[in-house]
Amino acid sequence: MTKALVLRADYDASALRRLAKASRDADQTRRLLALAAIYDGSSRGEAADLAAVTRQIVRDWVERFNAEGSDGLISRKAPGTPPRLNDMHRAALAKAVDEGPTPWRDGVVRWRLVDLVAWMHETFNVSSSEDILGRELRAMGYRRLTARPRHPGHDVEAATAFKKTSPAPSSKSDKKWAKSPSKSGSKMKLA
Repeated sequence: MTKALVLRADYDASALRRLAKASRDADQTRRLLALAAIYDGSSRGEAADLAAVTRQIVRDWVERFNAEGSDGLISRKAPGTPPRLNDMHRAALAKAVDEGPTPWRDGVVRWRLVDLVAWMHETFNVSSSEDILGRELRAMGYRRLTARPRHPGHDVEAATAFKKTSPAPSSKSDKKWAKSPSKSGSKMKLA
C-alpha cells in the first residue's frame, strides 16, 4: 500500500485562493482551487470532482505542488517528438543539395524531395517524410526552385532572328482608331 501524500505545510487554503485569484492561467487557477479544497478538509475524490478530473490527476498535482510550489501547476507545453535530423544530418543534407546528385551513383539528374528522402534513408538510416524534409530544407534557407530547362545547343541569336515581330504602327492607323466612337456605351434601339 502506498503512503498518502500530504500537502506542503508552508501554504494554506486562503494563500492558494489568493494565488488562484492573481493567476492568469485558467488551468493553474483550477488546480490551485482544487488543492485549496483539500487544505479545507475535502478528500481527494471531492477535489477531483470539483476540478472535473480523476483522483490520479489530483495526486499528480499534489506531487508537482509539493516539489515546485504554485509554479508547478502552470500549464506546460508538451515536449513533442524529438527532431529526426541532428546537426550532422543537416550538414550532410546541405552539402548534398549544394553539390547536386551524381547521376551514375544517385540515379537522378536533379534532387527531388522523394530522392532526398531515399538518400537520407540509404546514407543515415533515417526515415522521414517529404513534408518533414521539405520543412527542414526551408528552415535551412533552401527554396523549391527549378531552373527552366534549356537545351545545351540552344542558340540565342538564331532564336531572336526567328521571332516574328509586328510592324510599328503608322501614324495614319493611329488617327483612324482615335476618331471612331466606341460602341460599348451606345443607346439601345427599339425593335
